[in-house]
Amino acid sequence: MTTTKISVAAPDLGGRETEYVMECMTSGWISSSGRFIADFEAAFAEFCGVKHAIAVNNGTTALHLALVALDLGPGDEVLVPDLTYIASANAVRYCGATPVFVDNDPRTFNLDPDLLEAKITPRTKGIIPVHLYGHPVDMDPVMEVARRHNLFVLEDAAEAVGATYKGRRVGGIGDCATFSFFGNKIITTGEGGMVTTNNDVLAQKLRLYRSQGMDPTRRYWFPVVGYNYRMTNIAAAIGLAQMERIEDHLAMRQRVAAGYQDRLARYSDILTLPVSENWAGHVYWMYTVLINQPDLKSRDMVIETLDQAGIESRPIFYPMHVMPPYAELEGDYPNADWCSERGINLPTHGGLSEADLDRVVSVLIEALA
Repeated sequence: MTTTKISVAAPDLGGRETEYVMECMTSGWISSSGRFIADFEAAFAEFCGVKHAIAVNNGTTALHLALVALDLGPGDEVLVPDLTYIASANAVRYCGATPVFVDNDPRTFNLDPDLLEAKITPRTKGIIPVHLYGHPVDMDPVMEVARRHNLFVLEDAAEAVGATYKGRRVGGIGDCATFSFFGNKIITTGEGGMVTTNNDVLAQKLRLYRSQGMDPTRRYWFPVVGYNYRMTNIAAAIGLAQMERIEDHLAMRQRVAAGYQDRLARYSDILTLPVSENWAGHVYWMYTVLINQPDLKSRDMVIETLDQAGIESRPIFYPMHVMPPYAELEGDYPNADWCSERGINLPTHGGLSEADLDRVVSVLIEALA
């Protein structure tokens, strides 16, 4: 009997996505103009509780665009978590600046605010707190350090659409924030991203640089060197349909996380389960577990066992300091190393049934036995 494969992530396209895309096709508005772009931006801004949302073509360009608008340049430094997806660091390098890595809090996997102060130099210009795997960073101490040293704060919320910090949606706490809508994210446009801000001047710069730097009042006049980072109307059409069901998308992930939590709570001797701090609204982009005794069962062996059983999983991201492009940046990051060596992301998406969760847990525990 063939076993159905359980994917680690899967988009939910059960709303009006097809209808809206077909409207783009029949109207001919398939490129970077059309009603869906403005509608998607407005819906996303309202959801995040911010004044401005600027749609772009992916989450990495969102980061780069934001840093350009924040005037990051050669000689500058930006504090970036060591445990993150590489785009957080690469976007700093795109600007000719240097990422300075900060170790993480092993409970939440996020940047540890207590370690920021020691990393600041006269060249430090900003901080990029990353809301990793859907759990928000402890933002109050981050903002306090930033204010004291006159630093910008760019929230990387690629994995955290809908997450809350002390009741506030992420995306409106720092100077600006970026989101990703890749096919495996909480909501998707296939490829896509967004920059959010409450700063009118910053929003104007973001829109200018997004569209090749062309003056919006004088066609084909380019006062700055810009980028073609625009989102298509087709992608925005998918995004708007996703936003219409955003609460469903978030609720389905809470169901999956609760299902794992209930099934795995008894195995605390061999697994550390994800936490949600009392000030946090965790959205579980991924349900991440740590193997407590990796000397007995290698994390990679467990992933291989799951794969052989038809279950996709993913390792936690490698720390930035072990990546070849950043090997020259010295430092000790024991928590990032610890989490990276032990972490597994289990299948996390709304399409998982209770039987799927039973199967994932059964194979996982058997692999650790």
